[in-house]
Amino acid sequence: MTRRSWTLLLGTIILVQLGVGVEASSTRWTWNPWLKLTWKLLPTGSDARFRGLAPVSDKIAWVSGTSGTVLRSTDGGSTWESVGPRLSEEDAALEFRDIEAWSAEKAVILSIGEGNSSRIYATSDGGATWTQSFTNQEPTAFYDCIAFENPAHGMAMSDPVDGKIRLIETRDGGASWDPVDSAGMAPALEGESGFAASGTCLATTAGRWYVASGGVNPGRIFRSRDGYHWDVSDSSIAGGEGSGVFSVQFHDAKHGLAVGGNYSAPTGAVNNAAWSTDGGVTWMPSTSFPGGYRSGSSWVTGWYSAALAVGPIGSDFTLDGGRNWKVFDNGSFDSVECVKGPVC
Repeated sequence: MTRRSWTLLLGTIILVQLGVGVEASSTRWTWNPWLKLTWKLLPTGSDARFRGLAPVSDKIAWVSGTSGTVLRSTDGGSTWESVGPRLSEEDAALEFRDIEAWSAEKAVILSIGEGNSSRIYATSDGGATWTQSFTNQEPTAFYDCIAFENPAHGMAMSDPVDGKIRLIETRDGGASWDPVDSAGMAPALEGESGFAASGTCLATTAGRWYVASGGVNPGRIFRSRDGYHWDVSDSSIAGGEGSGVFSVQFHDAKHGLAVGGNYSAPTGAVNNAAWSTDGGVTWMPSTSFPGGYRSGSSWVTGWYSAALAVGPIGSDFTLDGGRNWKVFDNGSFDSVECVKGPVC
């Protein structure tokens, strides 16, 4: 589950330029043979593995990963600067699995792990200085993801504590964090947890919040209209030990998609994706699944029903909101996020 270590697969951060035009129907899916999608590899000069990705624009992007690494680019990925917090020798192995950013100056990062390895740091000066704004004190908590609905209000989620997923929230851009009352959280099942794989096991869109889980079969997706009162639905994505829903994303209050699978059997390409048109109340399995386990996903900015999914053995594209997926690359990637351009 989330407590396993991951080996280095990739030493570069990936952005993609979708230099295409397409007419996509929300009711009928067709693949355009002239639709060519390619990744442009952008060397970072680092050997860290990056799971946290926060593009602000087509010029500004932040990434975070192993060995306490945080990098920032302000020129579209041509050059990268190391801007992570200064860590003690004891903390040098922290893994920053998630990052959120709003400019070249402001960002928030999450390190994962049991106990006080789960931490949140914030910067407002481009990484010149960082403030450690949260340190987990619960021995059984393990924080997986953070998400912000605006630059001030965000949440972070942990694997279940006392039978319920643990949430904390900030209303000052990550400078301070407070626990969310667990009374409104739907109970977790035995063995259920999140996956700190791409920073997208927690998502927010249109004032609503979503949590993806695995460890149970099928994987489940929790949903809330306010972040405090939660319901949960089966996702139709196969789950169990090391498998379930790794990424959930909503385009608006109704239309969402989810991807996942089994990270220890990454070639499995059945029951690893689902879609919803009712705000996550019900989930339908995709008709054509992604080409294997997928850890991250993102809607393509400006395209109503288009999205990308990535994982260690490939990348996929959907034009119909997750109903059908098509592989377009076999490279190894962990995270994806799109901004205007469209650039991902």
